[in-house]
Amino acid sequence: MVYLCTSYWVNTYTMDKQVTIYSTPTCHFCHAAKDYFKEKGIEYTEKDVATDLEARQEMLNRSGQMGVPQILVDDELVVGFDQAKLEELLG
Repeated sequence: MVYLCTSYWVNTYTMDKQVTIYSTPTCHFCHAAKDYFKEKGIEYTEKDVATDLEARQEMLNRSGQMGVPQILVDDELVVGFDQAKLEELLG
């Protein structure tokens, strides 16, 4: 189902994956995705599209959509918090 709206431990889960999340502060599913990343020890870059106009335009250019979260795992885009898809991409 798709929804729209760190410790010293060595992270082998995404050792070679770059994760970026486009989010807003009030998005429940953005918070759920970030909580999931923190729980799994996954490092990520957050781009707040509510205040960062350049990041918002970057997100729109990439997906053509305004819905958040939008999560990039390397060059693969996941629109919404799709945990199963993220687990597949993160390997």
